[in-house]
Amino acid sequence: MSFLPVNKKDMIDRGWDELDFLYISGDAYVDHPSFGHAIITRLLESEGFRVGIIAQPDWTKNEDFLKLGKPRLAVLISSGVIDSMVNHYTASKKQRSEDLYTPGGFTHKRPDRAVIVYTNKAKEIFKDVPVIIGGIEASLRRFAHYDYWDDKVRRSILVDSKADLLIYGMGEKPILEIAALLNKGAGIDKIKSVRGTAYLAGEKDLPNSIKEYIDNYSQLHEKNKYVLIPSFEDVSNNKETYAKAFMIQYKEQESFSGRTIIQAHKERYLVQNPPPMPMNEKEMDRIYSLPYERTYHPDYQNEGGVPAINEIEFSITSHRGCYGGCSFCALNFHQGRIIQKRSKASIINEAKKITWLPGFKGYIHDVGGPTANFRHKSCKKQEDKGVCKDKQCLYPNPCKNLIVDHSEYLSLLRELRDIPEIKKVFIRSGIRYDYLMLDEKDDFFTELCEHHVSGQLKVAPEHVVQRVLDKMGKPNRKVYDKFVKKFYDINQKLGKEQYLVPYLISSHPGSDLNAAIELAQYLKDLNYTPQQVQDFYPTPGTLSTCMFYTGLDPREMKKVYVPKSAKEKAMQRALLQYRKKENYHIVVEALKIAGREDLIGFEKNCLVKPLKKEIKRKNNNTRKRKIDKRIKIK
Repeated sequence: MSFLPVNKKDMIDRGWDELDFLYISGDAYVDHPSFGHAIITRLLESEGFRVGIIAQPDWTKNEDFLKLGKPRLAVLISSGVIDSMVNHYTASKKQRSEDLYTPGGFTHKRPDRAVIVYTNKAKEIFKDVPVIIGGIEASLRRFAHYDYWDDKVRRSILVDSKADLLIYGMGEKPILEIAALLNKGAGIDKIKSVRGTAYLAGEKDLPNSIKEYIDNYSQLHEKNKYVLIPSFEDVSNNKETYAKAFMIQYKEQESFSGRTIIQAHKERYLVQNPPPMPMNEKEMDRIYSLPYERTYHPDYQNEGGVPAINEIEFSITSHRGCYGGCSFCALNFHQGRIIQKRSKASIINEAKKITWLPGFKGYIHDVGGPTANFRHKSCKKQEDKGVCKDKQCLYPNPCKNLIVDHSEYLSLLRELRDIPEIKKVFIRSGIRYDYLMLDEKDDFFTELCEHHVSGQLKVAPEHVVQRVLDKMGKPNRKVYDKFVKKFYDINQKLGKEQYLVPYLISSHPGSDLNAAIELAQYLKDLNYTPQQVQDFYPTPGTLSTCMFYTGLDPREMKKVYVPKSAKEKAMQRALLQYRKKENYHIVVEALKIAGREDLIGFEKNCLVKPLKKEIKRKNNNTRKRKIDKRIKIK
C-alpha cells in the first residue's frame, strides 16, 4: 500500500476522478495509528471509500482546500491530536516555540481555533457538501464551555463552526455508520440518532420524542432517556449553574446508561447522543491491523520530517480508556472510562512488523495506553452495565469490586521480550502506582524494574498535600511514599541504579501558597529538584477546569480556592524549583507573603538563605544590641 492521495496526481495514479471523503487536518500527514486522521481515513478506505488528505492547508487560500477537488459525500475536519489553542500557547498564554506535529517543528502552520477556521472555509467553498468535525478540539468543545484563552464561556463549537455534525470521542464506530448512511443517499440533516455524535437543530427540526421531552421535561421522571441541561445563556451568566450543568454532562458520558443531553443555544438546541458502545477485541484488532505506513509523508523529508514521529514510531497502543478519574484529565469526555483492549496476538504481530522498519534498533519505546497497567475493565459489572455514574474506581478509595491483576499484561510483555529482534521493551505511557500497590504479587513490579525501565520511571503523584490531592482525584501521599520505597527496594535487590521522575502540577485548584510550600519542603526532604513543572492548564472538558472557572467543586458544590493571578501562579511554580538561582527572589517573596520566613535561613529545614543585605542588617542589629548592652552595664 501507499499513502493516501494528497494531490491530484496521487488521485490520477489510483484512477480516481473524485473523492468520497476529503479529510482536512491541522496536523501534518503522519500515517501512523497514533494519529486520528490516519485511523479514520484508513478505516474508510478499508470500507471501499475513496479518501484524500489535505494537511495543514493555508486557511487564507481557497486553492489549498480545492487541490483534491470537491468530495462526493463529505468533508471531515480535525485540528489534530491536540486542541489548537493548547498547541499554540503555554499555560501562561505565551506562544510556544515549537510544534511537534508540523514538519520541521515550525509554528503557525495552523490557525488558532483551527476547527472553526477550517470549517468556515470549507462551508464557503463546498456549499452543498456536508461538513463533519471531530478530533480532540471538537470533542471537548461540544457543549457550552469555559475557554481559558478568552476567559469566558464560549458556545458549542458547532455554533461557531457552522458544521453539520460533530463526532466526539475516538470516532471509528460513528464514522462508519455515517459513511454508510451518506452513501445510501441520506441527507446529513436526517442523521440524528448515531451514537457518539452531536448536532444543532431548531425546535421544528428536532426528533418528535425530543420535542415532547422538552415540552414536558419538568413533569418527567429523571430516569427519562433525555436530560435537558441549563442553556448556554444560563451557564454564561451564573457560575453555579455552569458547575451543575458540567456535572450532569460528566456523569452522562457512559455507553450503557448515558442519556441524550440537550442544551439550548438561543433558539436552537445542541443535542448530544449517548457515547458509542465500547469496541471489543476483534474491532480493536481491526483498527490497528490497517495498512499504515507508520511514518510521515515523504513530502516532509526536506523539512526534516515531523518531530512527533520520534516518540511514537516504535511504540504500540495496547488499549484505550482510563478509569483513573484524575480531575484534570479530559479522557472521561473523550475515550471514556471503560478499557477497550487489543488481543495479545494483534500487539505481537504489530511488534514483529516494527522490527522490519528502517531505523529500528531493537527497542520498543512503549506498550500501553492512557495508563499502561490498565489492561482490562476495572470490574465484572462493566461487561454489561458499564461504569458507575456516581462513583470512581480508585478515588477516594479503591472500589471493593476492583479487579487487581497484572498477569495478562505481564504475559504480553514477556512474549514481546521473547521476539529475537527485540532487545528491550520500555513502558513510558505511565504507570498508575496506586493500582500497582494494590497487587499482592510482586512479579509485575519486579519485572517492570528489571526489564522495562530505561534508568528513569516517570510517575505522576502531581502533589502531596491532601486538600489538593482531593481536588485532583489522586490517592493519598502515603500510597506514593510506599510505592517510592518499594521501587528503590526492588532496584536495590536487582542491583540496578534507577530513579523515579515525578510529574508535579502547580497552581491546581485547591492549592494555595501554603500547599506549594509544603510540596517544596517535601521535595527538599527528597533532595530532588524537578527539571520541569507543569502549571495547571485549564483545558476544555475537565472537572478541574470547571473548578478553575467557577471556584466550586461541582462534585459537592462547595467553594474551592483557585490561584488565578499570574503573580501567585509564578510563585507556586517557583517554589517547586526553589533551588534555581533565577527563582530566588520570587521564592523569598512567596515565603514572606505566606508568613513562612522561618524557611529563610541557614537551618537544615530552610528552603533558601537570607538576602545578603538582610544578613548585614541582622548583623548590624546584633552588634548594636551588644553595644547597647555594654553601655547599659557601664
